[in-house]
Amino acid sequence: MALIETRGLWKTYRMGGEDIHALRNISIRIESGEYVGIMGPSGSGKSTLMNLIGCLDTPSQGSYLLNGHQVRELDDDELARIRNEEIGFVFQTFNLLPRATALHNVELPLVYAGVPRGLRRSRALEALGRVELADRITHRPNELSGGQRQRVAIARALVNAPSILLADEPTGNLDSRTGKEIMALFKRLHEGGNTIVLITHEPEVAGYAHRVIHLRDGQVEQDVRQSKALPLIP
Repeated sequence: MALIETRGLWKTYRMGGEDIHALRNISIRIESGEYVGIMGPSGSGKSTLMNLIGCLDTPSQGSYLLNGHQVRELDDDELARIRNEEIGFVFQTFNLLPRATALHNVELPLVYAGVPRGLRRSRALEALGRVELADRITHRPNELSGGQRQRVAIARALVNAPSILLADEPTGNLDSRTGKEIMALFKRLHEGGNTIVLITHEPEVAGYAHRVIHLRDGQVEQDVRQSKALPLIP
C-alpha cells in the first residue's frame, strides 16, 4: 500500500466564465520512506498538487488516498487531525509566531493535539535537538538567522512524528550556503526514516531528492528516479 496515491486527479477553477485546469489527470504513487521532489515552472500545478497532498484543498475529480484512507470521505475534524499530526509542513516563509520562543513555536502542534505540558516540552526539546538548535530554545524568531528560523519550522513539522514531511520551497528565502545546510538537514532526516515530499522550481534543490516528478501545464511530464542525489555540500 502506497503512503500517497492519487488516481486521475483533476483540479479545476472557474475564472471569467471558463474552466481553468490547474491539474489534469494526475496519477502518482509515493511509498513510505521515499524522498520525492515535485518540480516545474510557475503555473505548472505543483503548488496545487501540494495543497491536495497536504489536505489543504480537495480535488475536482479523481481520488487521493493517504495511508490507504480515501481523503474525500473524511470529515473536517479528521482532516484537521491529519494536517496537524500526519503531515509536517515546512514553508518558504517559516510561518513562526514572532513573539513566541523557538520552544513554544515547536510545541504548538502538540498543544492542538492535546498533549500534556510536560510531554510537550520533552518532545519539542527532542525535535529542536534533531535540527541542532538545542541551544536556541529561548530565542524568538527575530533573534535567529534565516537558517535557524527554518530549522525551528522543520522541528515544528517533525514534533508529531508525521507520516510525511511536506516542504514548499524550503530554501526560497535563504542564501545559497544556508540553503545547502537546510538541504543537508533534509538528507539526514530522510536517512533517519522520514518520508519527504519537496516542492521546488529549482533543479539544484530537486537534485537532492531520489526521485523527481516534473509537472507542466497541470500534467506529469516526467517521473524520474535519480541514481545519485547531490552530496551534502556540493
